[in-house]
Parts: sequence; structure tokens; C-alpha cells
Amino acid sequence: MPLTNPARSRLEALRVQMRRLQIDAFIIPRADEYLGEYIPARNERLLWASAFSGSAGTAIVLTDSAAIFVDGRYTVQVRQQVDPELFEYRHLIDEPHAEWLGKRLGDGRRAGYDPRMHTLSWQKRTRETLARHGVDLVALDANPVDLCWDDRPEAALRQALLLGEEFTGRHSSDKRRAIGQAIAAKGADCALVFAADSVAWLLNIRGFDVPHTPLVLGYALLGTDGGLRFFTDPAKIPDGFAAHVGEGVEVLPESAASAAFAALAGQRVLADPDTANAWCQLALERAGAALVAAQDPVLVPKACKNAVEIACMRAAHVRDAAAECRFLAWLDAEIAAGRLHDEATLADTLYELRAQDPWLKDLSFDTISAAGGNAAMCHYRHSDEHPGRLQMDGVYLVDSGGQYLDGTTDITRTVAIGDPGPEIRRMATLVMKGHIALDQARFPRGTTGTQLDVLARQFLWREGFDYDHGTGHGVGNFLSVHEGPQRIAKAWNSAELLPGMVVSNEPGYYKADRYGIRHENLVLVKELDKATGADHQMLGFEPITLVPFDRRLLDTALLDASEIAWLDAYHRRVAETVAPLLDDAARAWLARATRPLAAA
Repeated sequence: MPLTNPARSRLEALRVQMRRLQIDAFIIPRADEYLGEYIPARNERLLWASAFSGSAGTAIVLTDSAAIFVDGRYTVQVRQQVDPELFEYRHLIDEPHAEWLGKRLGDGRRAGYDPRMHTLSWQKRTRETLARHGVDLVALDANPVDLCWDDRPEAALRQALLLGEEFTGRHSSDKRRAIGQAIAAKGADCALVFAADSVAWLLNIRGFDVPHTPLVLGYALLGTDGGLRFFTDPAKIPDGFAAHVGEGVEVLPESAASAAFAALAGQRVLADPDTANAWCQLALERAGAALVAAQDPVLVPKACKNAVEIACMRAAHVRDAAAECRFLAWLDAEIAAGRLHDEATLADTLYELRAQDPWLKDLSFDTISAAGGNAAMCHYRHSDEHPGRLQMDGVYLVDSGGQYLDGTTDITRTVAIGDPGPEIRRMATLVMKGHIALDQARFPRGTTGTQLDVLARQFLWREGFDYDHGTGHGVGNFLSVHEGPQRIAKAWNSAELLPGMVVSNEPGYYKADRYGIRHENLVLVKELDKATGADHQMLGFEPITLVPFDRRLLDTALLDASEIAWLDAYHRRVAETVAPLLDDAARAWLARATRPLAAA
């Protein structure tokens, strides 16, 4: 690839700052000071330094070389974007960057980092790893990227949205008092509520500071009495905020955080070392506060939606399903007419159909619009300049979602383009069997997503196949499309699945350069009717995504009677719920798409 002069000159400028700061390496994560999934253009420091735009990665700049670390999702993309003459390519999982850096630097050297960009857990692990190699991890007061970035974008300034109780179901003051009691029960005097979505949920506000997640960037201190100090740009706070949140909330600029932390000397402050940045927690310790390491106390209450939030989520998913069905009906008609569109056109068309809903505020993530072999990259992002194009006798995978005032959606459908052939139908059916098995799971309280993950993989495993991503993630209510603490994955997760949580059910299969398959619904965790004579009240899942699966991809000979019954019942529910929202043409498509599997 041609040399990228901006990247070269930027690395040279960084090295000037490194010499001034007397450090031998500088670590640049794909993160900003708020540690959220999405970050504003102003904070895209890894992109500025390396040209890499993926959602996960770390660059390390040394005095005479540099390396970029990505996981398996981005091994293709990193080679397309990052100049190999400037950066070595490294695997984030197989070769952890801290271990690599310790070996590369050696005894007596200094590695710099910005404590705002990393969690305290990361800081402790990395410090210990580097210390084994005699390397010091040095916290920097100023980020060298910021010192070099002359044309850095300005911070966006849009006022927050006050979300009424018709969407939240609960007043801010009630939430804050309840969380305050939980903080007291942990033996703390207050808590650092660092995650922006936790603050948004507590205050019943949403914002426009980052793409795809409706957040007001900032963090808070919450007392046991429910009093809260919110550190953010006060210019983002709209008229009516004080009345909206009730008494006990103070808005302060982020520059006031240091003084607020200093005033907590001698107090016990609950903070989550896995989600809050190191800067805040180290500042609290320097001020004389005692840190109480514990999970963010807002996570579980936020994840367990109340009755109003659940009703809102259901309503949002029905309207979203109508938009998705219109898109799939249009797509089938275009293919029948011989018009094989490119990935960008398909993504734009789906967005335009969603945008007809006046309650749509944004997409919930960049649409994955993947034709043919591109679908084999599970986090593929099409190029608007050179998008792939549909090809006959293959598949098209579209993973998309919307941020509506009343809910967040996330759905993947894999579509047959012509005759995909027996191999693809076999694999799509094995994936569907796993999807159905997980959907039908019945489990007692205390069960985690890790304990259920095998249900979705079992049919692939029997045939010697697997997929390299989690099976399910939590989803917020007009908040983050990837919400913790709940998760369904092989990797251990200690969070139990509780009523009111929303998680995705999305097993898949990917054959490199050939095709990709994923079947994804969002499901609600709920209590089931207790069976007569049963010892335990069981929990289960209810799908809230209501869009047909492509029956042309299924080999019914591989499905048993109960699986066929599940699909037919699901499709009946889809047809009954969504058909009234469609025009005649889309309704006719839906009738064909949801007819029983036994039908011709």
C-alpha cells in the first residue's frame, strides 16, 4: 500500500513529545476518557495516530518503531488501513500488548499511558506485567496525541433530552435513593458512577455526544442519600432539568472533579475497577479516600427493565419489525427483477425505511451489510466507495438496529440470494437449531449466560464447527446496544440472568471468503408459570424481535417436529403482529415468508 504521509508525520510528532516526557513507549488504546463503546470524532486518538478505524485495538509507539494490536475481527481491516512500513501487525489475544511491550523494552525503560483512557484493573495488570521485565508504567498528565493534534475536531454541543416517566417508568429521585441504599449496604459513603449510560439511566436523560448511543458524556458521585454531583458540560443541560430530576442533583464542569475528590478524604468511595477509568480512582486515593472495589451499583437495576420499559421495548420492536419487513420485501422484489444492489445501497435503503418512524433518533450501530464472502467477517463494515455487490446463489447478511425514543433494537437476518445450495442450507439449519434450543431454554434463578451458551453451539459442535463470537449480549432501553452485566458466551460471566433483562440470541457460522450466517433475535428474560409439583420457579426467554427467518435457507429434513413447531408458531406471531403495519405488497410478502414450513 502507498505510504501514508499523515501517519508518518504524526508518529514523528508523537516521538518528539515522548522525548520531552522522557518515555520510551506510549500506549494508545481505542478508547477515550469515558471508556464507552462509541467515541466522538474529537477523541478518536487511535484513528488519528494509525488510520485504523476498528472498534477494538491498541497501538504502541516506541522511539524507533510501532505496533498495532487487533483481535481476529480486524485482521483483514488492519491491513487495509494501516501502513505496514510504520506499524507491525500483532494479535491482541495471542500476543497481549503488555507482555510484548515488556519484552521489547527491557529493564530500566519507561512506558507512558494516559490514565483517563484505561480502567484501574488494566492499570494494575499492566503495571505488574511490565514490572516483571523491569519496565515502569508512567501515568502522564497530558496525552501526547492531544499535544500533536492541531486540527482536532471541536466537542459537539447538543442539549440533553429529558426522558419522561412514560418511557422510564420511574422517577430519577426514586432511582437515586434506591441505589444510595445499595451503596450504604456495601459499607461505602458514596459511589463513583462512571459509565455514561448508568448516569443517563439514573437521571432519566439521553444525549447526542457520541454516535449510536444516546449519551451525555460525563460521570457522577452518588451519595447514600441519593444526592448526585454530575460532572459534565453544563451547557448541555436544558431548561427544566432541575424539575425533571428532583432535588439533590448538582451539575458541575468536569474541571471541578479534582476538588470534589479532594473533599472525600477519609471517606469510603465505591468504584468499579473494571469500568471506571484509572484517573478518577487514583485521584480519589491520592486525596485520602478509601476505594471500595465493587461492580457499578447501577448495572443490574438498569438491566432489569420495569413494566413500562418492557412495554416500550415491545412497541419499538414491532415498529422496527415493520421497517425490516418492508426492506426484506423490497429486496426480494429487486432480486426477482434482476437488480443486484451493492451493500451501501442496501444499508441506506434499510435506514430510510427505519427513518420513516418519527421516534427514530439514530441507528444503534453501523449497519453490517455484507454480501457473499464479506458476510464471513462477523463485524464487517462495508465501504461506501467500493461496496460489495449481491451475487446470485449465495447469501446476504444484514445486522442492524435502531435507537428509538422507546427502545433499542438489534436484529440479524441472513437472506438467500437465488439458490444458495445444500451446504449453506445445511449450515444455516444447524445455526437455526441452536437458536431455537437457546430460545426454548428453561433455567432456575442463579443461572448465568455462560451456562446456557452450549445450547446454541451444540449442533455445530456435533459436526465439528463453531463460531468465534459470543452468543448473546445485553441490550439497553434507548441506551447501549451492548449492555452489561449479562452476557451469553463461552467465556465465564458471573452475572445471573434475571427477569426484565434483554439479551440477544445470535449464533452463527462463517466460512472464510465464502459466506456467513447469523440468526439473531432479542429476547426478554421472564418468569414462567410454575409447573405443577415443581420445586423451582423457572425462567425463560420470550422473543421481542418479530421478523421472519428466511425459510429458503432451512433444510426441513434436519429439523425435528418440535423445531418446526417453534418456527411455525413464531412466524404466526410475526404475521399477526406486524401485518397491520404494512402496505398490501409487503403484507403479501409477509404472508409468503411466514407460511408453515410444511407448506409448499
